[in-house]
Amino acid sequence: MTAIQIIVGSMLGGTEYVAEACEETLIELDYKVDIHLQPNINSIINNTFPTNIEEKKHNYSPKNPVWIICTSTHGAGDYPDNIKQFVSDLSHCAQDLSTVNFLTIGIGDSNYDTFCKAAKEISKLLISMGCNELIAVKTFDMSEDIDPEDLVQQWISLNSDLLSI
Repeated sequence: MTAIQIIVGSMLGGTEYVAEACEETLIELDYKVDIHLQPNINSIINNTFPTNIEEKKHNYSPKNPVWIICTSTHGAGDYPDNIKQFVSDLSHCAQDLSTVNFLTIGIGDSNYDTFCKAAKEISKLLISMGCNELIAVKTFDMSEDIDPEDLVQQWISLNSDLLSI
């Protein structure tokens, strides 16, 4: 079974709604999902990889761990406050992340030249850490997309085959 960690970066809460819509759809598709509204690298690593011998012995470890990063961009292309520490810790992480598959969902406004910059930057960081990007960054433009929660649910449903690698 694929275990999915949804890692959320949000300043005003709108991205949380998008992440929760992803979670709802993934649960309906019978995935095991953990959502991290205050992402902590240790918690996410522990949820991604088996941490004790019992889990390993009973094969409870996820076969194809998937991380979904769902983040907005704040200010002049910055990460939202709640994900900054996670990004910093990730950049110094010694854990082998080569088995982690990921996709990134960026929420932004194309009227700004830093449109979805945080999502694009975290994708680059994950690739540099050895993670496998399943699909290019998916962006939702808040100046055009009236209901990103519905749109992300449709997108997840259409691309769910990517998550079952």
